[in-house]
Amino acid sequence: MKSTVVIKTDQAPEPVGPYNQAIKAGEFIYCSGQIAINPQTNSIDCLGDIEKETTQVLNNLKAVLISGGAIMNDVIKTTIFLTDLNDFQKVNSIYKEFFKGPKTPARACVEVSSLPKGVSVEIDCIAFIG
Repeated sequence: MKSTVVIKTDQAPEPVGPYNQAIKAGEFIYCSGQIAINPQTNSIDCLGDIEKETTQVLNNLKAVLISGGAIMNDVIKTTIFLTDLNDFQKVNSIYKEFFKGPKTPARACVEVSSLPKGVSVEIDCIAFIG
């Protein structure tokens, strides 16, 4: 029998639309894209500061993963959405602090015209916990 489990934590922001923070399916966790909403204030405290936005986004993803029984080292794939690819190196400098070691995730990074709530970065991920 196939089963999926909704992952939800108050340590990450509530979704801004009709979706869940993450879904656990078998040995995989599929995390929805996170933006820089501070879950304590339910607001974006760092809008326009790409380094602070990226840090908040990755902390949000980390909280969702922990709630699902995973850690950052379990992440096997990420997608980064940027409104300006000129921020790529700044995002990388923060990203590498969260994903260390020889088994860093596969990744895609794309520039998009806009993101929810006017943020500059959104990141989603897939983790394998088998």
